[in-house]
Amino acid sequence: MEKKEAKDPAVEKMIKTLNPHQKAYCDLELKNPKNGEYLLCVFHFVPGKNLNTLQAACEIAAESSTGTNFAVKTETAFSREMNAIVYDLDIKRELVWIAYPWRLFDRRGNVQNILTYVVGNVLGMKEVSALKLMDVWFPPAMLEQYDGPSYTIDDMRKYLNVYDRPILGTIVKPKMGLTASEYAEVCYNFWSGGGDFVKNDEPQADQDFCPYDKMVENVKKAMDKAVKETGKKKVHSFNVSASDYDTMIKRCEMIRNAGFEKGSYAFLIDGITAGWMAVQTLRRKYPDVFIHFHRASHGAYTRKESPFGFSVLVLSKFARLAGTSGIHTGTAGVGKMAGSPEEDVIAAHNILHFKDYGHYFKQEWGTIQEEDENAEELAKNDMENKEILVDDPWRGMKKCCPIISGGLNPTLLKPFIDLMKSMDFITTMGAGVHAHPKGTKEGAKALVQACEAYKKGISIEEYAKTNKELKEAIAFFSSKKESKEVKEAEEAEKN
Repeated sequence: MEKKEAKDPAVEKMIKTLNPHQKAYCDLELKNPKNGEYLLCVFHFVPGKNLNTLQAACEIAAESSTGTNFAVKTETAFSREMNAIVYDLDIKRELVWIAYPWRLFDRRGNVQNILTYVVGNVLGMKEVSALKLMDVWFPPAMLEQYDGPSYTIDDMRKYLNVYDRPILGTIVKPKMGLTASEYAEVCYNFWSGGGDFVKNDEPQADQDFCPYDKMVENVKKAMDKAVKETGKKKVHSFNVSASDYDTMIKRCEMIRNAGFEKGSYAFLIDGITAGWMAVQTLRRKYPDVFIHFHRASHGAYTRKESPFGFSVLVLSKFARLAGTSGIHTGTAGVGKMAGSPEEDVIAAHNILHFKDYGHYFKQEWGTIQEEDENAEELAKNDMENKEILVDDPWRGMKKCCPIISGGLNPTLLKPFIDLMKSMDFITTMGAGVHAHPKGTKEGAKALVQACEAYKKGISIEEYAKTNKELKEAIAFFSSKKESKEVKEAEEAEKN
């Protein structure tokens, strides 16, 4: 939903309590915040003990833009034009809207720089008891300054020749401890069972038991064998996160020089722990490669019970702005990770679509006027699942692919697709494939069969009558679910 219009008398009363320094960061009559001059943010916000809500909100705006806790004599008329502005407040819902002149930010399209402002020092301020960035809106002119995705899921679909279904992937498990040869064997088994996409787990690096160069070499051989046997292309996502720039680039070049076909590999980066500089370096240096953002440690910022940080939606939108091809967006409560349809599906739709509603803003990823007939046509074609921005990339920012992982298995594919209301994503099932009673290859077959059942409009139970791998998967995962539910019920009784 958009910014509220109703005025709260309590807010009007608070205006009178502002000191001159705070007033410089407040304009509750700000005309047309969406005029293109501002990046807009909505925070869930609880003040500390010493300041009222509006006073504390103004201190947040100051700290996250031009100011500090006191007015300083070095201010200029121009510097004041760069002040962030508190332009709306909702005390009941504990929300504050802040407008940031986007000229504040590094003009080289630097996502790290924006986040340093809006969720940097402010998260440590004692004037606040809770501060979480819930939604952000990027104006069209600002979008032009940022990379956006280059290689997208549409490009991956063309390479794989996979349409009208999710891209079926796995995460190699156990996540650590396999040798390079054992790792490649798992990849081969999944691919030969019909899977499309395999990824390193997020801690994969250059461990002594699985040297990076050997892992790359063996994966290439396993992929070649699987492609030859199945007649279908395959993709592997390699974690190139490293201790320094040179090592990261060395890993990328090692992969490029290993003989892989263009399109058959992706570069995975642990975006939060490695940093936005690493993310944007990969996007700019390798625009012809799928850049895969793994969000390890995001829960410290995004979990609902955490009072500080930012939402899954915000993280995902910044990943698209930075130019990642895909980012993990959660399983919407269907899998094992914390999340909900409201949070995860909204995030997925916002990075996938040309125009969609977030928690508080409608974001259009266009760089031309929203009212332009071409912009309207782009939005319409996008919602009809037609590929857009092919020969007119100046009109908007390309899509970013939701990557879905965390406790899914073949029995949960349909429930997730129904929640997602789209098949434009990559699913990466780990134990959901490798825990199959007959092993990884049969687990891959069960996943493929579950997808076939969905496409044919047949229940997985019905389809399992003629597909033994799916039948075995249903029996196994259903029994695990039942035993888990019984255990949870017993624990609840004890408590």
